[in-house]
Amino acid sequence: MGTRFRFVTLGLVVGLIVINYIDRSAVSYAVEPLEQEFGITTAQYGIISSVFSLGYMVAAFLSGPLVDRFGTQRVLLVAVALFSVTTALIPVAGSFAGLLIIRLLLGIGEAPAFPAATRTVSRWLPIRERGVALALCGGVAVSGSLLISGPLLTWLTDLVGWRGMFWTLAILGVVWAVFALAFLRDLPEESSRVDAAERELITAGQEAEAGPGRSRVRWRPLLTNRNLWVVSGGYFAWGFMFWGFMYWLPSFLSDAYGLSIKQAGSFSIAPWACGIVGALAGGVIVDRVYRRSPRIRSRFSVMGVALLLAGCSLVPLAISPTLTVALVSISLGVGFGFITGGIWWVAAIDAAPDQPGSAAGFADAAFASSGIVAPSVMGFIVSSTGSFTSGFVVMACLAVTGALLMLLVPREPVTAAVAAAETAGNPA
Repeated sequence: MGTRFRFVTLGLVVGLIVINYIDRSAVSYAVEPLEQEFGITTAQYGIISSVFSLGYMVAAFLSGPLVDRFGTQRVLLVAVALFSVTTALIPVAGSFAGLLIIRLLLGIGEAPAFPAATRTVSRWLPIRERGVALALCGGVAVSGSLLISGPLLTWLTDLVGWRGMFWTLAILGVVWAVFALAFLRDLPEESSRVDAAERELITAGQEAEAGPGRSRVRWRPLLTNRNLWVVSGGYFAWGFMFWGFMYWLPSFLSDAYGLSIKQAGSFSIAPWACGIVGALAGGVIVDRVYRRSPRIRSRFSVMGVALLLAGCSLVPLAISPTLTVALVSISLGVGFGFITGGIWWVAAIDAAPDQPGSAAGFADAAFASSGIVAPSVMGFIVSSTGSFTSGFVVMACLAVTGALLMLLVPREPVTAAVAAAETAGNPA
């Protein structure tokens, strides 16, 4: 039957992403003590939040080539060391400038996670298993961490104080690094825990174009890759909705319906719970669709339909909804959107199977850029109109635009095997 160590490797990557998202959200549970301790204003806190995405965007673009060149284990161990140290330094930052630098470095440290996850899945799992695997990484781990971060971080704060909360999270990163040193390997053939049967199963399920080991990034084919630009454009569209709700959902519920922050937090659970369901469904759907129709465009079709449904789900928000209608509408929008959660990474591998880390970094940078744009655009709309309605309209329009991009623009690549067959059938 063979070993199944590939799933242990997948579990390590999923665990890292959960730690990443809990770490990056921790500062939002320490706003008051940070403001009191370091004399930071609310406006400065907003800048501190945004600078994380700036560091993340730049580093995501650069970390993909690093992962392809040096392998996942080396890059991730350096990254974990960086974000663990910066997390531990937050309570002793001393000033606004100190926090600004620390948050910038935290974004840089957390950026390699998804490029590394994408390369790991591409080298450790056969094609037919990647949909669910990357749904766990890009969907379930993300929405699940947002579900548990609130209760976990408030419990830690009560137990060890707000400073102790950050130090505990830093230790968690160190613990992960210990497991990664013991179990994480760049390729199946480098692990003594993978037997011949499992290695053969993985190898048989690889693309013909996939490189066997590490390689230098080739920029020209990457930057002229049509499907990769489509993935990045669609990911930006979904990212605008994701970041918009992540930053503004509690404020919307409080302002529009007079809920307390605690009540708004409780009501905010529903959309992220739907995100978990959507991410799992997306992974299963894309794998089944690909088995029936093994074409790259089948992945884009699933993502396009999901984005279209996500955009349409937000329409009731523009018609003065009740609290129930708003929650159902937002939950459906987030749930349908998260169907795409892991497929972005599958599509990135499809677009550039010979350098999957670089392709994932390219797409992740587009997603991170939406994390810079969405909070500021939503904030500008709310401050200028006194309402969230126009912001929801922008979200819906971007989602529909992204859907049309996914459905109409991708091109089915000509693989080496197909090209050879066509040449043999049509000799010069």
